Formats: sequence, structure tokens, C-alpha cells
Amino acid sequence: MSSYKGHSIFALILACMFFHNPLLIALTFIGANVPDFDHKFKKESVYKIIILGLVVFISLYILKLPYYVGLIIVFLGVTFYFSQHRSFTHSIFGILTLTAAISLILIWSLQLIMLVTFLGDHYLLLAILIALLGFLFLNKKLLMIFIPIFFISLFMIKTGEISYITIVLSLFLGIFSHSVLDSFSPAGIKLFAPISSYKVYRNFGLVVVFILAILSMMGHAQVLFKLYEMYILSH
Repeated sequence: MSSYKGHSIFALILACMFFHNPLLIALTFIGANVPDFDHKFKKESVYKIIILGLVVFISLYILKLPYYVGLIIVFLGVTFYFSQHRSFTHSIFGILTLTAAISLILIWSLQLIMLVTFLGDHYLLLAILIALLGFLFLNKKLLMIFIPIFFISLFMIKTGEISYITIVLSLFLGIFSHSVLDSFSPAGIKLFAPISSYKVYRNFGLVVVFILAILSMMGHAQVLFKLYEMYILSH
């Protein structure tokens, strides 16, 4: 259940419970696959992230452009490199760190492209950047499914602009969902690493799922009430 397939499906379900924008759903989906970059078999990908960050940093520095994006990418790679599996990146502190880092990479990259190119279609630019995040964090099997469905959904679902806050929330939901699902495994997760090695297990996951379900229902309360008025009270 804690395989990349399980994490991806769980995140997709949660994303559809809270968001209707394909960009936000995609970010939640991608976020669910991020924490496991602390695993040994992901070391080669971690090296690539660090190298990418260095290349971006040096390039932007030479061009005398804001180079913070490169530094954050390097920081992200170093975080994965020094993290033990199911420890920091699966803890609440790691979840917040990963959410902040990836959100800044995405938002600063968008602002940088707008600064350099003066392109007006922010929505399309953001979609391209999210697709690039997919190439960075999704494995080949997921990527082959993700990319075509993602871009098809952009043309089929017209939802307009999204805010920076919703970008952060969607990434947080995806990254957090990974730890929630891993709590159902016999090994559990170190929720407060590196401060404490205390582990949480299935009960934690059940409580979180229940709370998320309640929050989703509250968010859709107005829609549910309208449906109730339309189909129940009208008869």
C-alpha cells in the first residue's frame, strides 16, 4: 500500500476532494512522490537535483539574474542526501521544509520567467513548470501517464488563475499524504524527527483521514446544500 502507486492514488483522491483545478491536482500528485527521495535507491536522482541546482545557480549568477532558485534546488537535494529513509522527510518538520522549498522553486521560477520573457500567460507558464517538476520527481511509469492526462485536462477544464497560497496548500497536501499513508505500514513514521524518534502508526493515519474528510465536506457544504435544495426540497 505504501508503494509509489499507492501514494499516487491516495494523493489523487485527496486532491479531488479539495481542488478542482488540474494544476493543483497535479501538484498534489507530484508532492506525494517527493518524500521517498530520501531512499538509497534514489541517490542518483538526488545527485542530479544537486547538479541541476548548481547549474541553475551559476547560470543565473553569470547572467546577473536572481539566483535564489538554484540555491533552493541545491538545498532540496542536500536535504534528501542527508535524510534517513522515513525519518526527516516524513516528519512534520520535513513536510514543511519540502513544501516551502518546492513552492519557492515553483513561484520564483515563474517570476523569473515573467521577468525575462514578459510572457502574459501565467497559467500556461505555471503548467509547463509543473510538468518539469513531474520530470524531476515522478518515475518513468508515472510520467508516461501523468504528462498526457495533465495537458489534456488543461484544455478540457478551464478554471482560470490560481494563487500562490493554493500552490503551497496543494503541495503540502500531497507531501503530507505520503506520511499519512506510510503511517499505516508496520514500521510507522517518525513524525517529529529529528527532534524525537517517537513513531506514529495506523491510529494517527485514521485520525488524519477522518479530519481531512470532515474538512472536505465543510468545504463543499455550500454545494451540498444547493443540491439538497434542488433535488430534495423541490419535490
